[in-house]
Amino acid sequence: MIQIYNSMTGKKEEFRPIEEGKVRMYVCGPTVYNYIHIGNARPAIVFDTVRRYFTYRGYDVKYVSNFTDVDDKIIRAANELGEDFHDLTKRFIKAYHEDTGALNVMKADVHPLVTETMDDIIEFISVLIEKGHAYAAGGDVYFRTRSFEGYGKLSQQSIDELRSGARIEVGDKKEDPLDFVLWKAAKPGEPAWKSPWGEGRPGWHIECSAMAKKYLGETIDIHAGGHDLKFPHHENEIAQSEACNSKQFANYWMHNGFLNIENEKMSKSLGNFMMVHDVLQVIDPMVLRFFMLSVQYRHPINYSRELIEQAANGLDRIRESVANLEHRLGVTANLAPVDAKWMKRIDAIKEHFIVSMDDDFNTANAVTDLFDLSKEANVYLGEAHVSKEVLEHFLAVFRELSDVLGVTLTIDKGLLDSDVDRLIAEREEARKNRDFARADAIRDELKAKGIILEDTAQGMRWKRA
Repeated sequence: MIQIYNSMTGKKEEFRPIEEGKVRMYVCGPTVYNYIHIGNARPAIVFDTVRRYFTYRGYDVKYVSNFTDVDDKIIRAANELGEDFHDLTKRFIKAYHEDTGALNVMKADVHPLVTETMDDIIEFISVLIEKGHAYAAGGDVYFRTRSFEGYGKLSQQSIDELRSGARIEVGDKKEDPLDFVLWKAAKPGEPAWKSPWGEGRPGWHIECSAMAKKYLGETIDIHAGGHDLKFPHHENEIAQSEACNSKQFANYWMHNGFLNIENEKMSKSLGNFMMVHDVLQVIDPMVLRFFMLSVQYRHPINYSRELIEQAANGLDRIRESVANLEHRLGVTANLAPVDAKWMKRIDAIKEHFIVSMDDDFNTANAVTDLFDLSKEANVYLGEAHVSKEVLEHFLAVFRELSDVLGVTLTIDKGLLDSDVDRLIAEREEARKNRDFARADAIRDELKAKGIILEDTAQGMRWKRA
């Protein structure tokens, strides 16, 4: 039984899909005017893992995640670069897929674009106007916030509290300071589309409401995104969608916690703004994914060099166990009959992994389960006689659980201790035979793999860089 912490109710609830065996899931995607930053990577990884787990548990998941491909930031960036905004967004959509693909994030079933959903957005706004929830004013269209009785229910804010902190700017056409824009009148030189209210383009919030309705229906199972989107973006989505459709928009709301850099909020002013594109040049993408999953998704996570190194070392230990299992399986000597006790010990860890993930996708505990499986494997490999069936079962469960987490456990065979020793022995033999070209080639190969050779009084030693 999968339990989800529902941000709307503030408690864990049993997941009950709208349609038996199916999950309709919408995750807010990026605005594509630059490479994604490391904070964007967290929801991409987290909700990809949620999707994977639902699939693992037998659900048919339809996963939709949008790209905002026209807005003020995009227009500004395109103008600064002297580039057509379509070319800019296409370039960074491609970059997004490259970066998230390296992190083993699966593509959504649908990645809708604002520019390709314009007719649906205009129709959505038209219905809101017809129902009295929106109004046109000088080419703009605004949502009449007070017309929606439940406004503030996600962020737990009363409309009166929100009203006290709001004000109408000079030249604003709003009836009420709380009203928000659905359609923006065209400005000179900006991209624009024809509408019943004149040429213009959508406001930010309306796009997700229109896209979710188009691809998933009027009520969806799960809507997800970063904690920073809870207000006003998701609050406004709820108001628009429920006012338009007269139905509950989403049954479960999921929000991942913030990511800090060295215990500070990531910001350009602090000089700690990190792009995934740059981070992946120096960090194994699987280490970054493993690190992100080492903390339960609702909790804040702190990115630091020390914690990344810990994640790298931990993942290496698990990978080494898998590699040693594979190596032992390839050795046909000293095989014993299947040991039921060990099969049960492996299955117990798998069952605990499922318990961990059923509990609001607690990947922190699930990662601990992988470590426990690694420890058990190391103990078993220390036995003089091992069973082929047990070795295979260890490997099968490793693959099964790591696939759910989206973490690849296969490693470059050249990094195994045994293979390093073999290459060093081969290098020593080449030097004895005065085959210095081969000896140098092996040295360079080891160096490329992060292996440092050291000549000592006790002979050749090596260490990892």
